[in-house]
Amino acid sequence: MINSHIQHQPQDEYVIESLLDTDLYKFTMMQTVLHQHPAAEVEYHFRSRNLDLDFSDCIDDIAAEIAHLCQLKLTEDELAYLGTLDYIKPDFIHFLRLFRLDQRFIHLSCHQGTLDLKIRGPWLHTILFEVPLLSIISEVYCRRHHPKPDWQGARSRLQDKIDLVKSDLTHGDFRFSDFGTRRRYSRAWQQEVVIELAQQLPQQFSGTSNLDLARRLNLKPVGTLAHEFMQAFQALGPRLIDSQKMALEAWVHEYRGQLGIALTDVVGMDAFLRDFDLYFAKLFDGLRQDSGDPVEWTEKALAHYRRLNIDPRSKTLVYSDGLTMHSALNLYQKFKDQCKPAFGIGTHLTNDIMSHSPINIVLKMTRCNGQAVAKLSDSPGKAMSDDEGYMAYLAQVFNVNLAAVK
Repeated sequence: MINSHIQHQPQDEYVIESLLDTDLYKFTMMQTVLHQHPAAEVEYHFRSRNLDLDFSDCIDDIAAEIAHLCQLKLTEDELAYLGTLDYIKPDFIHFLRLFRLDQRFIHLSCHQGTLDLKIRGPWLHTILFEVPLLSIISEVYCRRHHPKPDWQGARSRLQDKIDLVKSDLTHGDFRFSDFGTRRRYSRAWQQEVVIELAQQLPQQFSGTSNLDLARRLNLKPVGTLAHEFMQAFQALGPRLIDSQKMALEAWVHEYRGQLGIALTDVVGMDAFLRDFDLYFAKLFDGLRQDSGDPVEWTEKALAHYRRLNIDPRSKTLVYSDGLTMHSALNLYQKFKDQCKPAFGIGTHLTNDIMSHSPINIVLKMTRCNGQAVAKLSDSPGKAMSDDEGYMAYLAQVFNVNLAAVK
């Protein structure tokens, strides 16, 4: 049963107390940037997909949290932990020993309730901003607008999710991880959720994308790469049409077969599979779905592997797009005999408070080296760029129906 004695941090505590309170893939991408593109300059823009949010009463708290975030450094214990991960290299540890986030790269304001947040600066020195900033915005907003959640109800719903997994022995090899840092209700609630999952579902719960929780709770950190890595190569290479192949090559060069899950939806699954040839299909352990219809996506992935004479049962397909425990279990039952399904569940675990609807916020790369970059996605409304003309050009180059994804 759910422990109800875990204390939630007082509202005068800071949201972020460690630079490891972020997703693993920020550090794996950062290491690659250090080794391959240390001079790249980038921009990120914040967007709330909820159009009715009012941040007027949050802006001062957000600014104070950012100031605190930029004072943090990794401790020797934290650096030692990173050194235990066999894909993290010693020179990166030495770099991180000196690293701090720089507030000069952040541009923050609020106009008539709309939060305007942009990050501009060297990719190497700005890449760690995204997840803690989203966590700050989410928690500050929740503190201000939903300060008295129904914890008994939240714990009861969490127990129901756990019991659902326990209830059916046919779930055998079902595996899922916590992907809920960026839109959590609070740091303490995410920790409570992860502790309960690890204690009650030791076979099914694979770990967490949150490095701080993985370190302190002795769990496996989970993650590989994100959209921004694939997007950046739209500007880092000579030909746009080769950008996905260049990004995958760069990843293989850095990790030599480790962290082998490729993200498919930066310009859509169909365009991705055209580049994901036999060479990449053999090198990478599997694929991650983060937009579009998961059943349709899976059928395309399975068919692609079979066309290449690769048994898809040897490949891991990771699902991470707005999952609930029910939807994850349904996908597992449907495809468990055709591949190795795995699941990253986020907001449904860390912000299912019911006194409010979780806010849907993102912070995405929009430029690299002064050139627009974009994400087209496989879901309408998830496309993001600050340059409509470039987005249309990207869609044309990769033969994507732009009207279907905007």
